[in-house]
Amino acid sequence: MRTTPKVALLVETARSFGRDLLRGVARYAQHHGPWSFYITPADFEHVMPAMNQWGGTGIIARIPNERIAQAVLDANLPTIAIGLTDEQKQVGSPLAKFSELSSDADEVARLVTDHLLERRFTHFAYVGLEDRDWSHRREAAFRTRIRQAGYDVSLYHQPHRLADRSWECERDILAKWLCGLPTPLGLFACNDDRGRQVLEACRIGELSVPGDVAVIGVDNDEMFCDLADPPLSSVALNAETAGYRAAELLDMMMRGRACSPRHVLVEAIGVVTRHSTNVIAVEDEEVSAALQFIRQEQGCGISVDSVADAVAVSRRSLERRFRETIGRTILEEIRLARIERAKRLLLETKYPISKVAQLAGFGSTGRFVQFFHDRVGRTPRKFRLALTT
Repeated sequence: MRTTPKVALLVETARSFGRDLLRGVARYAQHHGPWSFYITPADFEHVMPAMNQWGGTGIIARIPNERIAQAVLDANLPTIAIGLTDEQKQVGSPLAKFSELSSDADEVARLVTDHLLERRFTHFAYVGLEDRDWSHRREAAFRTRIRQAGYDVSLYHQPHRLADRSWECERDILAKWLCGLPTPLGLFACNDDRGRQVLEACRIGELSVPGDVAVIGVDNDEMFCDLADPPLSSVALNAETAGYRAAELLDMMMRGRACSPRHVLVEAIGVVTRHSTNVIAVEDEEVSAALQFIRQEQGCGISVDSVADAVAVSRRSLERRFRETIGRTILEEIRLARIERAKRLLLETKYPISKVAQLAGFGSTGRFVQFFHDRVGRTPRKFRLALTT
């Protein structure tokens, strides 16, 4: 009879990424366990248990420093590391033998780039973290995609002096840097925490969001994004499914069925649009007002005629200027706003597809499914299933 696996989870619980990852691990254990876990509420600093005394059989861990690295290596157990640095993954590094779980930087950058380009931005910036390799990977992927579109990216560099990196000091430095950039600006923050800091720096610099600077982060931590001022748009990551797959891989490793290092990818699901990017950067004031009206109403209960009435412009004139300015019709824009609302409903509720279609303003479920598939590349059902399978 197989003994109960004992798994140490050195995963931050202060943010949704870590909690969702652990939720996936727990779901696997419920299906294939029982498992016993070691876990302590923490951010990025952890304490390793005495694995030999505890009888540990496996580890899933973020390895932020040498102390944790050595403790994990000394345990000599099947291990999945979260987000190894480039140095830790180099040939010859003792940590390179571990399997790894990390996010897809290129897909994150693609989603952010498409989101900002759809909003007609021509000026772009990136605010990252100097001491996080995953931030550098997102930066590089974002710069590549923006350059492919024919533009460049302004990069923020953190202060060299450690004293200036306290947020009380860096906030003013970041605000001054933002004020020196051309507007309107589409800004990619490496994660939601950094995005919230950018929003605060914009307030200090008296820059309007999203009028002067549109800000998007990563992780879609709903609590922090919704409490931001204004609410922060963000790329949603499927950390729960990644946690399930990591537990599945660790189970194979503990059973001796997987030896060579493998990679568990955290899929980027899509952008959850909130107020911080709810804008279209166009000079035509009537077109801009029409776009704002469509997004405020989320495309629901409105028509081309009601949009024209809202901005007091003839339908024919507004439709012509719409096509000339943003390359889409008013009806297409209404449908895109409905798709954004549908994405949030699919991500945040358990409503059946028919109810999502109704609440998003589509006349029929069939029309909704077809348009969603054409726009997103997968059906609403598959979009939602990506969260739980």
